[in-house]
Amino acid sequence: MESSLRVLTYNMHKGHTTGGRRYVLQDIRDAIRALSADIVFLQEVNGRHPNVIIGNGGINTDHMSPLEAMADQLWPYHSYGKNAAYSNGHHGNAIMSKYPIVFSENIDISAAPFAKRGLLHAVVRPPEWSNDLHLICVHLDLFEMSRRQQLKMIIDRVNEHVDAHCPLLLAGDFNDWWQRATPTIRQELSLDEVFHSLMGRHMPTFPSWLPLLPLDRIYFRGLSPIRGHKVETSPWAQLSDHIPILAEFKL
Repeated sequence: MESSLRVLTYNMHKGHTTGGRRYVLQDIRDAIRALSADIVFLQEVNGRHPNVIIGNGGINTDHMSPLEAMADQLWPYHSYGKNAAYSNGHHGNAIMSKYPIVFSENIDISAAPFAKRGLLHAVVRPPEWSNDLHLICVHLDLFEMSRRQQLKMIIDRVNEHVDAHCPLLLAGDFNDWWQRATPTIRQELSLDEVFHSLMGRHMPTFPSWLPLLPLDRIYFRGLSPIRGHKVETSPWAQLSDHIPILAEFKL
């Protein structure tokens, strides 16, 4: 039986609805769980969000981080990289995994002092796989010049720290409005984007209520894509300004 892997990436808008009026972490957790992903890449995750109760379960994030509340028992392994800090908390990128995380490092790839960005690099060890699986979660800048600098930092990180024979997933919110990142990533790192590879185009993910822009991506190498799943806008349009994308791979 061939090994398969379900992978999801999602910008969760710090756990708030599109307009920022409600904190809906439990709804987000339940919606992500329903997609049965083995590995989840998250952007705009609150690392600390004080005095919040999640639904009727009484999970107080004064004593449990939002990431821990999200992961719970379904994703027993998780890693968080703080990017932006403020007076009552901080947020960043995160990876949740069903497989042991044997390495994790958060790298500052900010290209401007007012827009803190990070690259979260983790390594997981799925059972019966011959090689470790490298995971890189990113959230790139809104400005193209900054994104070019950040892509260069991502390329350098991969070339210096990921063995060419190891499978790699690079996923997150690329803010690539003009769809210029994929040729560079393919040329420099031999990575393909899953929807572009399977369908010839990227999957629109923003805005969640009427997805038009393909800002969120899952790039891969050393894995074979089986399918990309189109996630319906309901209930996602009420949970964040992005919808997630989900892909399934085999070795």
